[in-house]
Amino acid sequence: MKSYYIGVDLGTSAVKLLLVDGAGAILNSVTKEYPLIFPQPGWCEQEPAEWWRACTEGIGELLKGFDASKVVGIGCGGQMHGLVVLDDEDAVIRPTILWNDGRTAEEVDYLNNVIGKAKLSAMTANIAFAGFTAPKLLWMKKHEPENFARIAKIMLPKDYVNYRLTGVHSCDYSDASGILLLDVKNKCWSEEMLEICSVREAQLPALYESYQVIGEVKEDVAAQLGLPAHVKVIAGAGDNAAAAVGTGTVSDGACNISLGTSGTIFIASDKFGVDPNNALHAFAHASGGWHLMGVVLSAASCNKWFCDEILGTKDYAGEQAGIEDEKLGRNGVFFLPYLMGERSPINDVNARGTFVGLSMDTSRADMVQAVLEGVSFAIRDSFEVAKALGIEIKASKLCGGGGKSPLWRRIMANVLNIRIEIPSAEEGPGYGGAMLAMVGCGAYDSVKACADALISTKAVVEPDPAIAARYEAQYQKFRKIYPALKDVFPALR
Repeated sequence: MKSYYIGVDLGTSAVKLLLVDGAGAILNSVTKEYPLIFPQPGWCEQEPAEWWRACTEGIGELLKGFDASKVVGIGCGGQMHGLVVLDDEDAVIRPTILWNDGRTAEEVDYLNNVIGKAKLSAMTANIAFAGFTAPKLLWMKKHEPENFARIAKIMLPKDYVNYRLTGVHSCDYSDASGILLLDVKNKCWSEEMLEICSVREAQLPALYESYQVIGEVKEDVAAQLGLPAHVKVIAGAGDNAAAAVGTGTVSDGACNISLGTSGTIFIASDKFGVDPNNALHAFAHASGGWHLMGVVLSAASCNKWFCDEILGTKDYAGEQAGIEDEKLGRNGVFFLPYLMGERSPINDVNARGTFVGLSMDTSRADMVQAVLEGVSFAIRDSFEVAKALGIEIKASKLCGGGGKSPLWRRIMANVLNIRIEIPSAEEGPGYGGAMLAMVGCGAYDSVKACADALISTKAVVEPDPAIAARYEAQYQKFRKIYPALKDVFPALR
């Protein structure tokens, strides 16, 4: 019997579900949106019940017209860092504080400057960033002590969905790396960090490799979803590690750039390593290895914001249509894409989105172009950190909603001056989740074997030497803008 696998991409604004067969063909996809909550400026929350509602409704739609009895495994890639807290009856205590929430400036300062960056890096391979989970626990302890005292289990978003499916409290190493409680090198919880954050190990989920089976879908849930008995649920991965699997970025030195709500540059490694300046995250990879990653908090979301909210249109392709190659690298307008603060490499929750260089002859197209370029320049900031570590990147896969734009592909190739490769499957975390399910269910011996069998490149964008040279000059101008405004941003809060 031909087997089916369900891949789940639990994103920030929606869940995308894929039905994939054993040969890697995507048979169906369903997207279900859910709301964000903004209690205060710079804060961002979500109700876990909305994820479960979207997943249950979506799986029902996904399987319509297909033989559900062929489903054998489910794998989930999910938004990272969100603080999900359950009480002793496994009820959600409060809305999840998401990865792009900026309320933890004081806690990040305490961890980095009182506990100390060197000590944090030695314990966890990383320093504190506002989006990470541990600072949110410290914030909750200070501002919501009654809720903090009720915590029986601490989880991440995709792990809550897995819990609802199986009843198992689990987390994989890639996602756990972003909590700031994991000893990434040794793949275990850090006793010192638990003590610093007043957390007991019993409050944390069991740890798994991303491709390991955590359990089976519960009988009542299987009946509700129309699934057969004994469907295996795989631990899954953080969205960026899952996307890297979904693009085949699993070999040592391989690179993937994602232009989703956030933007990332992801560099796979067979060996554990840490950026001495901690500008890049050092995390476990869903393949069983490790990776370095730079994160831009607002990427495709910048383009969505500018078109939806400012221009009042959702015709993203139409807005980019008039931007020809001769305009690339010649824009007089620059954009800092820090709409939610910024993580890599500046680690500044106060930073904000900024247009610089506007004049009376600035056009609508100039500003659209500046947004795409600003995100690309911000990705290059992390790319430069990787280069300074001696990592040579000649090519990168590109995925995410922004990666579907031919214009943005050309801009990225020329800003970084590397070859950009577009994978045949452009479904990122969801496809990676399905691949992890295949490995967990025994269809492949390893994540690399699965990637070698299923992933191919459908398009390549080479940099143009003349455009790349123009963008080199533009990037050097871009680099001066944030330092000039750094001290202004706190006064704007």
